[in-house]
Amino acid sequence: MSTKEIEIKVPAVGESISEVFIGEWYVGEGKFVAADKDVVGLETDKATFGVPAPVGGVVTRILKKAGESAAIGEVIGYLSPSDAPAAATPATPVAAPAAPASSSAPAPKSGAHVMPAAASEMAKNNLPAGSVAGTGPGGRVLKEDVIRTVQAGPVRVGGSRETRNVPLSPIRQTIAKRLVEAQQTAALLTTFNEVDMSAVKKLRESYKDVFEKKYGVKLGFMSFFVRAVVAGLQQFPALNAQMNGKQLTHFNYCDIGIAIGGGKGLVVPVLRNAENMSFSDIELAIVQYAVKAKNNQITLEELDGGTFTITNGGVYGSLLSTPIVNPPQSGVLGMHGIFDRPIAVNGEVVIRPMMYVALTYDHRVVDGREAVSFLKLVKDLIEDPTRLILEV
Repeated sequence: MSTKEIEIKVPAVGESISEVFIGEWYVGEGKFVAADKDVVGLETDKATFGVPAPVGGVVTRILKKAGESAAIGEVIGYLSPSDAPAAATPATPVAAPAAPASSSAPAPKSGAHVMPAAASEMAKNNLPAGSVAGTGPGGRVLKEDVIRTVQAGPVRVGGSRETRNVPLSPIRQTIAKRLVEAQQTAALLTTFNEVDMSAVKKLRESYKDVFEKKYGVKLGFMSFFVRAVVAGLQQFPALNAQMNGKQLTHFNYCDIGIAIGGGKGLVVPVLRNAENMSFSDIELAIVQYAVKAKNNQITLEELDGGTFTITNGGVYGSLLSTPIVNPPQSGVLGMHGIFDRPIAVNGEVVIRPMMYVALTYDHRVVDGREAVSFLKLVKDLIEDPTRLILEV
């Protein structure tokens, strides 16, 4: 090893973390990386984070490839300090000679020329290129060849049958483990309701511009649901409790986890003390988490804990689903897509923007009456959002 090389080590990421997973090398061997720029991405069972280059230089050796594991403090590569390479002088473009004109049509993928009548017959019978063997001069495909192929029966078209084994990342392993754990250890039950989103949509339309101008963030639906959930948890505290052996742990605060799709999968960062957060606080925090999740920069501290979770499948077009509780929590609210549907209002059929909502809860902790009442309160508050502002 050259005396000038610097070790790239796995940093300490938490007291309980002893091993990480090599996610992706952002800079390959022989490539330059500037100081403090991420050179490699590492994953734990909860989060993904980057390891910055201590100095600017060239990555000389990579000891651990993507998909391999490494211990805390282990050397996974080497960096040779150097200045940034000078920008290359642009080469003078040289025009490529034009291809000679050809009066004949290009040959099909099979390598055999298809006669016009045969091509028409193939299109008529939806036969792909290369699926008919030609018997004409030079292997040309004739109309008779196509008819013979059709009469012989279905055409089997060959294709790639490759397989690829990809190791599960620690995040995906933890997600799988917790989902199975929730199904096996909790008595899960789901109750449903539907929400008329007319009032919230009207309120957003009226104040979206002034809200964004004042706070620098758009007014979304999630802040309304977070405030409604907080009100529900305060009125029905069992949904904010957790099973702890032979006793229940109740929380006098609401740490709401918000499920966000990230670069490496679903993550659930937590809004701490959501009961004290304003609409703008909630929207700003969610936007910041979304950006960090996209860039795989969510920290372990931001994912830790949570007393209740909200997930929004509606952003992906979901009409209805049954969310799974994130243990050891006792409840999760599932939001879904907003679709215009006919409903009865005062004896008349009207078209309204409707959303199905689902509450999955641990029946060991929460009674059905409490769960149904909680979801009904969330519905009522969303349909009359003025109550959220007046806290009534």
